[in-house]
Amino acid sequence: MKHSPRLWTVLGCSLLVASLGAGATACGSGDNPLSARPYDAGGQIAFNQAAGSRPVDPDKPLEVTTKGGEARITDVTVVDTHGRRLAGELSAKGDRWHNTVSMAAGVRYTVTVSTENAEGAPGQRTITFDTTPAKGVLKVEFGPEEGKYGVGQPLTAELSEPVKDKAARGVIERGLIVSAPAGVEGAWHWVDDKKLHYRPKEYWPANTEVSVRSNLEGVRIQDQLYGAAAKPLKLEIGDRVEVTTDAASHWMTFKRNGEVINSIPITTGKPGFSTRNGIKVVLGKQYFVRMRGDSVGIGGSEYYNLPVYYATRVTWSGEYVHAAPWSIGSHGYANVSHGCTGMSTGNAAWFYENITEGDIVEVVNSIGDDMDIFGNGFGDWNMDWKDWRQGSALLKGTQEGRSAVDQARLRPTV
Repeated sequence: MKHSPRLWTVLGCSLLVASLGAGATACGSGDNPLSARPYDAGGQIAFNQAAGSRPVDPDKPLEVTTKGGEARITDVTVVDTHGRRLAGELSAKGDRWHNTVSMAAGVRYTVTVSTENAEGAPGQRTITFDTTPAKGVLKVEFGPEEGKYGVGQPLTAELSEPVKDKAARGVIERGLIVSAPAGVEGAWHWVDDKKLHYRPKEYWPANTEVSVRSNLEGVRIQDQLYGAAAKPLKLEIGDRVEVTTDAASHWMTFKRNGEVINSIPITTGKPGFSTRNGIKVVLGKQYFVRMRGDSVGIGGSEYYNLPVYYATRVTWSGEYVHAAPWSIGSHGYANVSHGCTGMSTGNAAWFYENITEGDIVEVVNSIGDDMDIFGNGFGDWNMDWKDWRQGSALLKGTQEGRSAVDQARLRPTV
């Protein structure tokens, strides 16, 4: 019985797979169509975007079709300047391919179309074309600054334009690529329309690296808005430092990598000025700060104007861990400050030298309010992981979230 050309092609491929193990270099016959170099299929396919023409609108579809019924399309790859492949769909008959997502703006695309004619011989055609630059761009700035941080440091992404649409938010999240150690689960959370925070489910693993980059350059976010290039960010994560401030016992416990290395007598906020409960992330350190009561609305008999040394900041509204030699008689016994955690100068100097931006300071057993999750530093770890995921546009929906634009006071308290 005489085989049809298509059946012969299938059998020929089976022979190729079997013979490769024996070191064969072709399907076994010089006249096998699959052994030939791909012919130029330019006369059998048509593009709706012409090669060499002026840049095209990235919002318009890209389409490849066959003409004359002389061949069928077997594969189409469309890759842009950045190596990103454009998703598309090929018809069951192999007579039409079209993109299923928008093209990027301001890039060059290379389109490679593979075909097969009636005899099974392979064909190929490649064209290139440019897309017009975006008129509206969305810039992304990552934070914090590059450097070494503690295990509690969240990543931040600040957008140049507000984005409210859920689908557009999803595009952004997919394009913000976080690289972390294997097995670390994390998620973005929309703080407001222009800011995202990223944290893992648990603290970052100690002594590792974390990086974030944007893959949004040229990508369509929403109508008339495309992603811009962004500077990537790499953080070095140090030891796991966890500090617990017990406002009821008036003692602080300092742990490094799970081991208690110091216990310090302290004082925290007195009634009416009680220190906030909750997990806080170290924001920075200052050797000297001038603290004045009127800068945070404290006057009258409670007014103060003090030179403060070895000050470690944990909120933007002015909560510090610092030297408080004027109240040394209360350290370990009573809470007498205006919200900060005070200790002796020697202990404050030790704390200052052993604490790093991004380390964890948790206050427990205070009669004060809870730490704000957003807007007054990094209270991110006070949100349950399930609720944190709800702030992602990709993970079980999105929430508008608590506003992080409430203006926190930027002056210190003591």
